[in-house]
Amino acid sequence: MRTLLIVDDHAGFRARARALLEAEGYVVIGEAEDGESGVAAAHALTPDLVLLDVALPDIDGFLVCERIMQDGHPPPAVILTSSREISSYRERLEKSKALGFVAKSDLSGATLEALAG
Repeated sequence: MRTLLIVDDHAGFRARARALLEAEGYVVIGEAEDGESGVAAAHALTPDLVLLDVALPDIDGFLVCERIMQDGHPPPAVILTSSREISSYRERLEKSKALGFVAKSDLSGATLEALAG
């Protein structure tokens, strides 16, 4: 079972994602509502996977991803998500160390597995 951290500023999405992904075998070990707390939680909890919203209120998901990857420990796999389509982020995603992107409307355990391997 993979451990998962959910970083998203919408409590309703975090709750839906947690319920969906726990039902599909993920162990959600934490949630964060903004970028700074997401970075801190990723370092403290060392999840296998981080589901990371692109649009956060303090720093965007791309910068959060960079900061998570700078830690000296083996970094978690990061999958970016948004309610916007991937075309809005394609260029930044290609330069990112994130494994990929999933639209919030397409979120499922199978989708995460396909990206994270």
